[in-house]
Amino acid sequence: MKQRILILVVLTLSLSCKQVKSEIVEEDINSEPETEVFVKFNASLSSGELLRLEGYPSEYIKERPVDVWLPDTYSKDKKYSVLYMHDGQMLFDGPSTWNKQEWKVDEWAFQLMNAGKTNDFIVVAIHNIANIRWQDLFPQKSFNYIDEATQASLKDISGSQNFELNGDNYLKFLVEELKPLIDKTFSVFTDKDHTFVMGSSMGGLMSMYAISEYPEIFGGAGCLSTHWVGAMPQDDNPFPEAIFAYMEDRFPKCGTNKIYFDYGNQTLDQYYPQYAPEVDRILELKGYSNKDAKNLFFEGTDHSENSWNRRLDIPLTFLLGKGVD
Repeated sequence: MKQRILILVVLTLSLSCKQVKSEIVEEDINSEPETEVFVKFNASLSSGELLRLEGYPSEYIKERPVDVWLPDTYSKDKKYSVLYMHDGQMLFDGPSTWNKQEWKVDEWAFQLMNAGKTNDFIVVAIHNIANIRWQDLFPQKSFNYIDEATQASLKDISGSQNFELNGDNYLKFLVEELKPLIDKTFSVFTDKDHTFVMGSSMGGLMSMYAISEYPEIFGGAGCLSTHWVGAMPQDDNPFPEAIFAYMEDRFPKCGTNKIYFDYGNQTLDQYYPQYAPEVDRILELKGYSNKDAKNLFFEGTDHSENSWNRRLDIPLTFLLGKGVD
């Protein structure tokens, strides 16, 4: 049984999805000689439109696709909030994903905006690269809270001890390269009060890290099934203590940011409930209340896109609900 769980962990933390053929150049994003283009993407959506930048030539991370979802009512005559999401290939198009599941972001976004429960927003979805996903999404500076002798003994999720963490560069890509591109290309608000970040599992850790490193950029973070164990579940695990020590030092104090955490108790989520009191302690230490922070338990839910899509309306409404303006 334990062996099966570990195999599931590796698959869940590392797998990426199939690609779908793209079509039709949508628009140039600037007038410089070497322009990037977003391309209309033929995905199976229930609403809205998906555009793709096949590979941003980043100085910081390995090139990968970035998708932008626009609502059906998108207009250049108004401004939209922006939600940045990790693991972008898992968000919209279940038939193309490795496990045939998706977050149903387009369904929920349409429903919530149409009902007037959230402000209008677009979604920027950054794809992962399976074999370096852990290195990209681990909160890099928290590794410094582990003593050097222990650091030398640690392995990444593939079992390698020769890994190089890249979370700081991943955030530099997001903040210094991608956000300016999105701000220039689309009709969006550019301030922190309308800029959010969200992910699950390792993406939950990275969303926590994003708002800790750049609280002036991201007004809110959604962290679903946050992978507090850091890597593979193990005895005498040094990662959780290091992550929480980092948060004590760097997590933003309450006042101008909103934070959402949640967790279940099945499959990989079974390892998370033990850390809920520590999360609550840090939120209290930083002065948060139920108004600007959540740490919710969903009994009987597992570590999957199907679980996250069933409750996605809760973090979306909490972060992007009416009254943000």
